[in-house]
Amino acid sequence: MFKRAYTFDDVALVPQFNNIPSRTEPNLDSWLTRDRKIGIPLLASNMDTVISDELAEVMLRNDSVPIFHRFTEFEDQASWVKKFGNKTFISCGIHEHRIETTQKLLDLGAAGVCIDVAHGHSDRMFRMIEALKRSHPDKDIIAGNVCTPMAYHDLVNAGADAVKVGVGPGAACTTRITTAFGVPQFTAIYECAQIAEKLRIPLIADGGIRNSRDVVLCLAAGASTVMIGKLFALTEESAAPKSENGQEAKYRGQASEDFQTDFYGALKEKTVAEGVDFWAPVSGTAQQLIDQLLGGLRSGMTYGGARSIKELQRKAEFVEVTQTYSKESHPREG
Repeated sequence: MFKRAYTFDDVALVPQFNNIPSRTEPNLDSWLTRDRKIGIPLLASNMDTVISDELAEVMLRNDSVPIFHRFTEFEDQASWVKKFGNKTFISCGIHEHRIETTQKLLDLGAAGVCIDVAHGHSDRMFRMIEALKRSHPDKDIIAGNVCTPMAYHDLVNAGADAVKVGVGPGAACTTRITTAFGVPQFTAIYECAQIAEKLRIPLIADGGIRNSRDVVLCLAAGASTVMIGKLFALTEESAAPKSENGQEAKYRGQASEDFQTDFYGALKEKTVAEGVDFWAPVSGTAQQLIDQLLGGLRSGMTYGGARSIKELQRKAEFVEVTQTYSKESHPREG
């Protein structure tokens, strides 16, 4: 039995009655984890070509939380934690030999940890969450990635304080092409959010964001925050390598051959790459990107008659659209 599923391009929001006099009025704060609120619903991906000290500073100034990536030496993550303290998260995988290292980083003062793997619905993920919750019950745990309600539910039951949703929608990800697995991102968010509403554990929409429209759709569908990779990688402050003239940046998936060659020396035995790398023009500063995305979000909230993200979700009415909707929606001549 086939079930219909949707990407961001397959849906649109129906405008609602609006009594909000100004686009500056909507409140953009949201929950990152069960007990932690942030001022904007945007996160920079915890990827090696995205998050940097400079980008972390920008995220903090905007009342977000930076999350450092896991593909580095212990000393690098320790230095990060010592610099940013309880204002930041670190990352880890699900290998049992990494538990002690992660615990040491949490002892140094990190606010929490993002347990970050491509397919997070597994017994090894459950064991990692449970072990860290036993040793550090006061620290927040973000777990992912998943794309089904059952997976979201299982991670919450294991002790996760937030769950990342998204398998395969990223700009540098080829998982769906390589493996045939993955749920279109809008449907993954929407269906997981039905469970999130009952369990009260925030959902982080991770991957596939191209513009403010996609941010609005993610939040309206039930996400509490939106994690963004490529757009932040192409900012001046990102960790992405830049061309000599500074006009291009190199973005790559963590499962790309380029990344694995750098990190492991070669592709791991019996595996194939599930990502790519590419150069693209630098878009400007991270602050300009944040301002653009939040400006579009505020406008979207007025069309939705919403003063808060929760109200946007409560009033959201979606319609299925055809491929010609996108053509009709863009500026055109003639």
